[in-house]
Amino acid sequence: MDLGLAGRTCVVTGASRGIGRDVAERLCAEGASVLLVARGEDELAGAARAAAERG
Repeated sequence: MDLGLAGRTCVVTGASRGIGRDVAERLCAEGASVLLVARGEDELAGAARAAAERG
């Protein structure tokens, strides 16, 4: 699905797990630059790696 987000910048809060993580991964897959925000640094690092692999 092309949402026209290529080249856009998005901020996702709660990005280390659950819905936030899924949204971040999908935005990366759409070509957006994504800033991930969460409280848990270790989980966030894993989420960032997973999102980068999708985009």
